[in-house]
Amino acid sequence: MEKDLGDYRKSYEKGELLLENVPENPLELFRDWFIEVDTHFNIDEANAMTISTIGLDGYPKSRVVLLKKYTYEGFIFYTNYESEKGKAIKSNPNVCLSFFWHSAERQIIIKGKAEKISENLSDGYFESRPRGSQLGAIVSNQSEPIANRNILDEKLKILEKKYEGKEIERPDFWGGYIVRPIELEFWQGRPNRLHDRIRYKLQEDYNWKVERLCP
Repeated sequence: MEKDLGDYRKSYEKGELLLENVPENPLELFRDWFIEVDTHFNIDEANAMTISTIGLDGYPKSRVVLLKKYTYEGFIFYTNYESEKGKAIKSNPNVCLSFFWHSAERQIIIKGKAEKISENLSDGYFESRPRGSQLGAIVSNQSEPIANRNILDEKLKILEKKYEGKEIERPDFWGGYIVRPIELEFWQGRPNRLHDRIRYKLQEDYNWKVERLCP
C-alpha cells in the first residue's frame, strides 16, 4: 500500500515568537502558552504530552501521557512504576517531553531528568481520582502481555466487590514523576516554513541561556 503525502500543505499564520518579547524564565512562557491554548483554542486535553524514554532494549520510545501539574521545579505526571516507561526511567532518567497544539500552531520540546515525587504527593493525587481509575491502576499490570480483555474485566469485578464501601489505598507500584527541565524549546509556526524557535538552556549557575534558532 502506498500513499504520497507530498502535496499536504499548511501555511502557519497564527502568531509570532520574538526573542525580545520572551521572559527570562521559560517556565513563565510555558505557563502563559498553556493558559492561552487551554482558554482560547478549544483543544481537547491541552495537557496531553508525549514522553520519550530510552528503553532497556536501547531504543527510544514515545507515548502520550497527561501532565497533571507544572511548577517552577518541573512537570508532574503519574504512571505505573513497573511499566515499560517506569523501567526505562529507572534505567535512564533522561527523558524528553513534547506538546503539539495544532490549533495554536505551537510546539514545546522539553529535555529533563525524571524522578519520583514524594509518596504523600502521590497519595494525595491517587485519592483525588475516581474510584474506577483507582481500581484500574491496581488491576492492570501495565505493559505486561495479557491473553484477552475478559481477564481485566473479571479482575475489576473482583476488586469492586473487595473494596465495596472501603477506601482504596494507592499501590506501591503506582505514583508520580517530576521532570526537572534542563532545556526547553518553543516553536511557533510562521509562513513560508520560516518558523520561530526560541531555546532556553539551563546553565551551571541555574540561570537560563536564551537564543533564537534557525527554523
